[in-house]
Amino acid sequence: MSWEFSTEPEFAEQLDWMRTFVTEQVCPLETLDLDDAELRTAVKPLQAQVKERGLWAAHLDPELGGQGFGQVKLGLMSEIVGRSYLAPYVFGTQAPDAGNSEILGQFGSPDQRERWLKPLLAGDLLSAYAMTEPGAGADPTLLATRAVEDSDGWVLNGRKWFITNASVADFFIVMAVTDPDAPPHRRASQIIVPAGTPGLTVLRELGSMEDPRPRDGRLDNHAEVEFVDVRVPADALLGDRGAGFAIAQSRLGPGRIQHCMRWLGQAQRALDMLCERALYRYSHGSVLAEKQTIRSWIADSWTELNALRLLTLQAAWKIDTSGVDSARTEISSIKYWGAKVLHEVIDRALQAHGSLGYSTDLPLEGMYRRARAARIYDGPDEVHREAVAKRVLRGYQAPADGVPREHVPTRRLRALDGH
Repeated sequence: MSWEFSTEPEFAEQLDWMRTFVTEQVCPLETLDLDDAELRTAVKPLQAQVKERGLWAAHLDPELGGQGFGQVKLGLMSEIVGRSYLAPYVFGTQAPDAGNSEILGQFGSPDQRERWLKPLLAGDLLSAYAMTEPGAGADPTLLATRAVEDSDGWVLNGRKWFITNASVADFFIVMAVTDPDAPPHRRASQIIVPAGTPGLTVLRELGSMEDPRPRDGRLDNHAEVEFVDVRVPADALLGDRGAGFAIAQSRLGPGRIQHCMRWLGQAQRALDMLCERALYRYSHGSVLAEKQTIRSWIADSWTELNALRLLTLQAAWKIDTSGVDSARTEISSIKYWGAKVLHEVIDRALQAHGSLGYSTDLPLEGMYRRARAARIYDGPDEVHREAVAKRVLRGYQAPADGVPREHVPTRRLRALDGH
């Protein structure tokens, strides 16, 4: 099996433009203390440049307003976008809007696309994806939020938390149990709920390592949301009834390619800072670059990043050539391995910078806090490790006679017997 990750010269030129653009025009915005309104104003001209280059919302097919790039190209772009936490907003690939636009494009009715997808892509609306619950974080088959059908549509009751953008979203895509007696993966459906619908309440913004003191109405905030007799019409159902889990998987699978490549970009930025620091910081008789520990950190970081890059692009290639199902093992593998690499590379860079890295004078402390969440969202490490092990073991079977195939005495006896 061979993998081909090279791209045509025209796309390579686009990647070169992106690298310069993100470094020189997007990353400097991180140093400004802007509220969300000011930030949206600041990124508008940058978004216009991205659209002019034909790179806006590149995860979507052209008929939906995107570029129709495959996962390998999206991965290469995502690595560059990942260098700055603001860049996804500039390129129209920010979560949860990017994932929501994908499932609206794939499963939405014509009316749903017209009402929600088009303005979402234009940047006129914001969205939220309400799946996680206090009692069903890593196992969506344990969801308790219910949607009951009646003559007028659907009535939702339940509670969600860690819902990104909940306080600023114009609409929610809600995962709710519609068929409690069905098999576990056919119990839930996805339903669109407009913000402001009676009974939908954002209870509180949740503080976290990433944002210990969240402000109401801030982008990327995570909130707890309650649904009490929330009523929506029948045509609010997104996709088929009972297909909620399958729709979620179609959203999360390819999205993890982009997650991992963005982590690569963030970790590469940390490695760049580590290498720069090693060349100018003088301590105990020499610069850090001459210390064996620092050289080991640099070597390990470079190797881990390149290994992750190849694993992720391999998964992207399999999706492009054979579909998402063929790459399930690789997707789970890069999800937990990528989160580990991201955290460790940033941690080394921060350590090398000492108190400067710990301070807010550099972006490392913020990068470090955001990196910790990668081991939890979109499935915790332990769930993905389990998935990889299960799929790998499917390719093996125990020997019928209970003797390992590589058992030396047995192999000698079989050879003597002519087997």
